[in-house]
Amino acid sequence: MVKIRLKRMGMKKKPFYRVVVADERASRDGRFVDEIGYYNPVSNPVELKIDVEKAQTWIKNGAQPTDTVRALLKKTGAIA
Repeated sequence: MVKIRLKRMGMKKKPFYRVVVADERASRDGRFVDEIGYYNPVSNPVELKIDVEKAQTWIKNGAQPTDTVRALLKKTGAIA
């Protein structure tokens, strides 16, 4: 199954995440199919940029977002 999830980047104690579409069998920071945005919880204010059209297309094609990504997609208006 294809999942929309976070890929951790950045240094120790300073996480930065990319929102990616990946096979659920791939490791957290491993191979992915498509990158649809990024999320930086450390900055003030929090940075969140997601390509809404790509996200909706992947969801329409059967990709399942994780709980965290689902909350982020709701904030950007990609899903209801």
